[in-house]
Amino acid sequence: MSTIQQAIQNRILVLDGAMGTMLQRYNFSEEDFRGDRFRDFPHPLKGNNDLLSITQPNAIREIHAKYFDAGADIVETNTFSSTTIGMADYHLEDLVYELNFQSAKIAREVADEFTAKNPNKPRFVAGSIGPTNRTASMSPDVNDPGFRAVTFDELRIAYKQQVEALIDGGCDLLLVETIFDTLNAKAALFAIEEVKEERNIDIPIMVSGTITDASGRTLSGQTVEAFLISISHIPLLSVGFNCALGADQLKPYLKRLARNTSLNISAHPNAGLPNAFGQYDQTPEEMQNLIREYLSENLVNIIGGCCGTTPEHIKLIAEVAAEFEPRFAENKSNAI
Repeated sequence: MSTIQQAIQNRILVLDGAMGTMLQRYNFSEEDFRGDRFRDFPHPLKGNNDLLSITQPNAIREIHAKYFDAGADIVETNTFSSTTIGMADYHLEDLVYELNFQSAKIAREVADEFTAKNPNKPRFVAGSIGPTNRTASMSPDVNDPGFRAVTFDELRIAYKQQVEALIDGGCDLLLVETIFDTLNAKAALFAIEEVKEERNIDIPIMVSGTITDASGRTLSGQTVEAFLISISHIPLLSVGFNCALGADQLKPYLKRLARNTSLNISAHPNAGLPNAFGQYDQTPEEMQNLIREYLSENLVNIIGGCCGTTPEHIKLIAEVAAEFEPRFAENKSNAI
């Protein structure tokens, strides 16, 4: 069976698009989010998309299948917020293992179905590990800059629980994504390394940061180069950027990344920038043209979509990705 390390040498791999954008199409009600199991739960649950892996598993299964149908090689599990820290907002901390396990299991089943249909195009499952809603390197209180809402150890413990369940559920790789604070990501990477050592396994890791605006920095203030140095002590399958920016705005930061690393590079930008109503208007055709520039300039090995992207976007991205060879970089130090 082909591994992702083999596949990434042969072609540009296509990541899926947005889970949240697709779930909005179902227009689920509070009752839908609850299902039978949480009918009498004392707190509101609407908006907890990760819970839908338990209460509406068929919808999650359908979305994964639509992205594979569109040409994706990799789908992400529906676990962006599935840590005890993220689930605290919904009073569902005790559900974290089950959330991650079930989400990974659903994605694994769909991936295996598509691989069985076409063994020459193996499909992979990436365990999605989001940044949490707290930051370890900045204070949320402007009047108390030394205060932290979370510690490194609290993050490490939360991420470790998530990682164990994602691996148990059948993930091929782990994706630490939408990183706005690299210290949070380092806690996740530390937790992954702990699990790898304890289980004597080696699982590929993707790391994807977020450049928040035209400053070219992450929210915690790091430049592209500083971000790269901060995570270069870990053996990685890829490093890249996602979210916050559209493909056009993200391109200069990918170019800087490509100049400074021999690692594989990933990108899953938004479908442009949001309009006044928070909606994404960039068409699949417009996004395809922008991604074509990435590929013609030898910038990426893994390409997909973030907020606002749909199977229609991924289909055109997959079509253009098939026209190009994967990025090849000469050996470079991952330090500047």
